[in-house]
Amino acid sequence: MSSVIDAINTANKAGATASGSGKGSVKEMEDRFMTLFLAQLRNQDPLNPMENAEMTSQLAQMNMVSGLEELNKQMQTLLGSYNESLSLQAANLIGKNVLVPGKETTLTKDGALFGVDLAGPADKVEVVISDATGKEVARQSLGQQEAGSMAFYWDGKGLDGKTLEPGKYSFSVTASLAGEKVEATPLQAGAVSALVRGKNGFELEIAGLGNMGLDQVRQVF
Repeated sequence: MSSVIDAINTANKAGATASGSGKGSVKEMEDRFMTLFLAQLRNQDPLNPMENAEMTSQLAQMNMVSGLEELNKQMQTLLGSYNESLSLQAANLIGKNVLVPGKETTLTKDGALFGVDLAGPADKVEVVISDATGKEVARQSLGQQEAGSMAFYWDGKGLDGKTLEPGKYSFSVTASLAGEKVEATPLQAGAVSALVRGKNGFELEIAGLGNMGLDQVRQVF
């Protein structure tokens, strides 16, 4: 004896073909289930009736479909609440400075701020700063550092000790521990000016850097 669920699936396919729509709603499936299930009970062979186990199995299948639909609705509700909560938290970042992956910095009369994210502890961290032509103009040694992200300040002085002209500069970071390379990600600093909704959720608009996902923020200060 074929399963009622199989009959429902056949009915769903027929309904989808006729109406041009996709899957039926759970309510429609329940109605079809009850109609076909009762018809199956009325027309079953008296000499070979449906066993209790088979009946229970078919009812369980229907309950599972209905349960999954309800679970999906609850998950969508929770996800919506989470996104709203996340947006409220992100809004608190407006006006604050953050460190995000990148290797550019702007030198002002007050100096420049940028950072590095170390994958592990290092006993030697070197920063090389270059001008717009790619020429090295300054170098800083940060010494021993623990794993994680950190901000550091450059006073704007070049290799000769003189203060360089304000403007855009780039930098690179190398790190090692006992002579072994440690992965180091350069971090650029910027001020959060707005919270915008992007294709993949909320993003931070960072002055001079464009839009960044919340997962790109390594440090807030």
